Amino acid sequence: MPSSWESSQVRDDSCRNLSVKITHDFLILPEHSEFSTNLRTSAKGNSDDMETAVIYVIILGVISAATGQQVDVEPEVFSYPGQTVHLRCALINAAGNELTQVTWTYEPKEGNRTNIAVFRPNNDPHYPDSPVKGRVSFSPSPPNLDSPSIQISDVRMTDEGNYICSISTFPAGNRQGTTSLVMLEEVGKVTVTATDPVEFSSVSLSCFVSSGSSLSFLWLNGSSEVTASDRVQLTDGNTTLTIVSVTRYDQGPFRCHVFNAVSNGTSAPVNLSISFGPENINLTKSPSQDYYVEGSDISLLCSAVSRPAALFNWFLNRVPLSDTGPELRLINIKEDQSGNYSCQAFNNKTMRNETSQPSIISVLTRVSNVTVTASSTDLVEFSSVSLFCSSSGSSLSFLWLNGSSEVTASNRVQLTDGNTTLTIVSVTRYDQGPFRCHVFNPFSNGTSAPVNLSISFGPENIHLTKSPSQDYYVEGSDISLMCSAVSRPTALFNWFLNRVPLSDTGPELRLINIKEDQSGNYSCQAFNNKTMRNETSQPSIISVLKPIVNASVTSSPNQPVEGNSVKLTCEAAGSVFARKWMKDGADLIQTGRVLSFQSLKKTDSGKYSCNISNPVSSVEAEYIMVVNYGPENVQIKGPSTISLNENLTLTCSAESTPTANFTWKLNETKILNNSAVLTKHITDLSDSGEYTCEAMNRITEKTSSAVHGLTVTQYLPGKHGCLSAGAIAAIVITICFIAAGGAAGGYCIYKKKNKKDPPPHNTDDQKINTF
Repeated sequence: MPSSWESSQVRDDSCRNLSVKITHDFLILPEHSEFSTNLRTSAKGNSDDMETAVIYVIILGVISAATGQQVDVEPEVFSYPGQTVHLRCALINAAGNELTQVTWTYEPKEGNRTNIAVFRPNNDPHYPDSPVKGRVSFSPSPPNLDSPSIQISDVRMTDEGNYICSISTFPAGNRQGTTSLVMLEEVGKVTVTATDPVEFSSVSLSCFVSSGSSLSFLWLNGSSEVTASDRVQLTDGNTTLTIVSVTRYDQGPFRCHVFNAVSNGTSAPVNLSISFGPENINLTKSPSQDYYVEGSDISLLCSAVSRPAALFNWFLNRVPLSDTGPELRLINIKEDQSGNYSCQAFNNKTMRNETSQPSIISVLTRVSNVTVTASSTDLVEFSSVSLFCSSSGSSLSFLWLNGSSEVTASNRVQLTDGNTTLTIVSVTRYDQGPFRCHVFNPFSNGTSAPVNLSISFGPENIHLTKSPSQDYYVEGSDISLMCSAVSRPTALFNWFLNRVPLSDTGPELRLINIKEDQSGNYSCQAFNNKTMRNETSQPSIISVLKPIVNASVTSSPNQPVEGNSVKLTCEAAGSVFARKWMKDGADLIQTGRVLSFQSLKKTDSGKYSCNISNPVSSVEAEYIMVVNYGPENVQIKGPSTISLNENLTLTCSAESTPTANFTWKLNETKILNNSAVLTKHITDLSDSGEYTCEAMNRITEKTSSAVHGLTVTQYLPGKHGCLSAGAIAAIVITICFIAAGGAAGGYCIYKKKNKKDPPPHNTDDQKINTF
């Protein structure tokens, strides 16, 4: 049967013309079957016979559908260059069918389908011209209905695409299945790099592969997989393992396992040498005693956990000794060698040190000659007095007694100089004593003779009242202020306005026909000419008010900068009763004349207002604060690779108030000032390098920069010495249409020249520096 379409016309007076097309690809009949002979005869006869042929065709379709035949292929096959790929194809439910033709077709990702292998029974396999000719063959050859599979040897990256297995059988008809061949590059040598860290620092391990594609990365610690956690970070597509705050137990061994669908590889193990310590320092003395007799020999030993081993220094009462090493020997010890001994361990790798708890060495003599002296025994109440205790002996402890009760430290009582000095601050009439000093050591004790104090006191409990009692007064009012106090002898009284003395004396002050300028804080002071002390009353506010005017808010400095301090000062004329600060209409907690910012933030920008009020008026002053900041987040936008004779445009941006000024550098050489956009015609390969954009804020006087890597190549895309891919495609399509009218079995062959990929470049070509 011919492979081209055959048409026969079926005519019926009562029906429209029906065109029945029978294709070799759809229906293949055995040459000598009775069914085939009848169908061919019917196709050549009259219209009645033609109707019979149509019915036969319909019956064949029903038979084909009933058989439930399907082509079984693998949906996806992975391989890498140089391998032999087996593409399996089998017809399910093939029993009772006769193979008429097997065709394998290659469909690249870009381009037209191409037949690569054809087989018909009683003929040798045919391999048309194709990209895989010479490397493709049936397996087995010749194929059979059970397995018309093929194999492709020495596969290449360009062999990737869809492979379609089409099987024609009789009477089932035509079936096909598609397998996608995915080409991968084999995993090359895997290596891991790392540095030896100090404990609690961070360490990064980087995984490198010499070659491979579609790679996945997995980290192992010993035989366990490493997963991300609070301390473990996996970044850059799992190629970088970072351990934050590394500990001595994170030493590994670490390995990097790299794999794709066709291969895998694992790096050699890497062990981290982690320096740590010193810690758990321990100081022991031998023999271990609380007290020693002069002439004794004592050995002090110091140890600590450390890698590398720690160096040791010794201290007496926190003063460094010349001795070093883990042991300090005290031979024929003297009393003046008593004290607190400690050792310090130092690790010259971690640069850390740790000091031991002190070990007390006490060489004792007996207590004798305990005496107490006072700075004064005739005291005025609320003055201070100090009592001093002295004694002979060593390693002495001191205890003070008031009557039979022990004296302990408090707000008014200070015990200093190893408890040898008792100081009573602001002594009262109840602190007269008797005081004694008790001295002791483990072998003996002694107590001084009693000491009594004579104390004078007053004035106290001063009290100030005003009549009439009001918060505010109108100009012209009469006011009487009365002052009283407990004092021995009777106190003398003086008066103050805003802490400035007035000429008035005595327990009463009368204010007649008061004026606004007499407003203020009135207080009285009681004076005792025996104790030479005085006591001042709490102030009594006398307020005579007028409306508030001339309110204002000023800034110091007047150009606020992020991170610096600034003060907003609220001023007004008149009697100020209260100030309230607001930002953007919302109340602030701060009150008072000055609103201080210790370290400005960008979010502190806004409208600030100060409301000044008294009971008779209220005025609000405003200030718009703009916080100057930056520059920060400097970024450069533009290509990272470019060809010769092309124009380069790089655009620099930064967050800054006010707007930053920009300076450009190429490989640290300044090339442009005061422009955010750099335009340059590329004329030489030396234009490659690091383009730095430096942003500067004239007010904050800060700079920040970004670096953009640029690679200049000689590769000129689209300028090959041959036709473009579009022109070739147009020519091939025209030839294919002409060939369609030619003899059957002709082939239209189209090969597309692959463009050479441009050289790879580093995508991590932008770095940010902030000054």
